Amino acid sequence: MATTAHTEQPAGHKEPFPPFNAQTFASQLFWLVITFVFLYVVMSRVALPRIGAIIDSRRQQIDRDLAEAQRLKAESDAAIASYEKALADARSRGQAIANEMREKQAAAAEARRKSLEAELNARLADAEKSIAATKAAAMANVSTIAKDTAAAIVERLIGSTPSPQAVETAVAEALRR
Repeated sequence: MATTAHTEQPAGHKEPFPPFNAQTFASQLFWLVITFVFLYVVMSRVALPRIGAIIDSRRQQIDRDLAEAQRLKAESDAAIASYEKALADARSRGQAIANEMREKQAAAAEARRKSLEAELNARLADAEKSIAATKAAAMANVSTIAKDTAAAIVERLIGSTPSPQAVETAVAEALRR
């Protein structure tokens, strides 16, 4: 029988994990140093400057945005202050207009009241004059009516007509009471 190359280890013997194999430490360390130096050069020459530029660009953009936000905040604060001042001015003007209108309405109402009062007083004076004239006329007629009535009653009671002077004296005495 021919011998064949046998690449497998005997069943009881296992090789250690390759990174922990003591025979390959030197070559592993050599390639680790070369790879680390290569990655360090690539990172420091290519990637880190790009990342630094991106970070600087973002920082500048953030600073610009913050400055713009501060400017806009200052503008909005100024606009709010202007609005509040305009609102306060409008309220004070509205209050002044309302007070002025209230005073005008009160003055107009007072003038109307006085004119109505004067008109009513004039009407009242006319009515009192009319009543006094009517009363005077009625009183003048009352005397005549009383004299005629008294004469008629006396004539009917006693059958003869009394003297006008006696009737007049009796009526005047009755009216005085």
